[in-house]
Amino acid sequence: MRLHEFIIRHNEQILVAWEKFARSVETPIPSMNAEELRDHAERILMTAAQDMQTFQTQGQQIAKSHGDGPQSVTDSPAQTHAMTRFVAGFSMDQMVSEFRALRSSVLRLWLSENRVEDEHDIQDMIRFNEAIDQALVESIATFEKAVDTTRKMVLGVLGHDLRSPMGAVMMASDLLRERASLTDRDKKLASQISASIRRANLMVGDLLDLTRCNLGSGIPINRENSDLGNICVSVVEELCTWFPHAQINVNLSEAVTGMYDPKRLEQVFTNLISNAIRHGDSEQPIHVTLSQKNNCSIFTVQNRGELIPSSVMPLLFNPQGRYSNYAATEKGLSAGLGLGLFIVAEIVTAHGGAVEVVSTVEQGTVFKVLLPIT
Repeated sequence: MRLHEFIIRHNEQILVAWEKFARSVETPIPSMNAEELRDHAERILMTAAQDMQTFQTQGQQIAKSHGDGPQSVTDSPAQTHAMTRFVAGFSMDQMVSEFRALRSSVLRLWLSENRVEDEHDIQDMIRFNEAIDQALVESIATFEKAVDTTRKMVLGVLGHDLRSPMGAVMMASDLLRERASLTDRDKKLASQISASIRRANLMVGDLLDLTRCNLGSGIPINRENSDLGNICVSVVEELCTWFPHAQINVNLSEAVTGMYDPKRLEQVFTNLISNAIRHGDSEQPIHVTLSQKNNCSIFTVQNRGELIPSSVMPLLFNPQGRYSNYAATEKGLSAGLGLGLFIVAEIVTAHGGAVEVVSTVEQGTVFKVLLPIT
């Protein structure tokens, strides 16, 4: 009996084996009934049997073995199965193991009743494996997408919900600092609380911006006539409160104005200068300059200290790359996920500008932001 005929005739027997295996998978969700455990297995089997009867060239056969078969406009049974398993609390490994069990069950049951004698028997097994591989690739891709979307949404909700309690702490610390009855020690503690909560608020803001970018909406830019000099001075004054031992020299050669988003560029200035403080030599001053030239606003931050390795340069503005290749090895104050530089690049790009980085023994580490004047 041909393999595709066996699958159609012994469909129930195969599904019983599938259900038995699926029932052995432990998930945090309550136990499912037989219909839920079988899910879309019957349609997956029928799709495989139908595919085995369809003519395909050698090139199509190779492509399908790699999981690159033709894509349907509507969701395939394998894609739908992946979503139901995701909702049911299965891990990806558990879902993949179902396909292994399905492949094994079909071939084991078929071979127990049929001897492999003809050439078409070998071809049937190859075609069946190709069909299962295609279904597996479709399921994995759908499952990964569901996991990724959920993760991004959780980050967004987390960042949004943290805003309220952090705002309350910030307001309370500001009120404490204004009380005349506080001792000098209490005022210092209140100032430290205020500085810390503001730094944490910036981190939450970066997290929300990352979520916006991941979900495709991007970082919103609201342009208005802005004085970058005032923004820069304000940022430096605030950072000096956060890092009282930092030496920050500011050079503003002239009034620098343009149509920019002041809040977003405040993020850019804060991230770059605070990075210089955390990563630079604390004994050496940080130099901040702001000027205009050739219809472009130019902001630079220069610090001395440990240089950025050349191998890391391509990953600076990629939080995933930085975390996996570099930031995971950082220690102390310099440790992080690289979100700050990612946000900097996104904001600058949204303004039509660019960020340049140099890190050499002669110049130290210099970040230069170029913003066209509009």
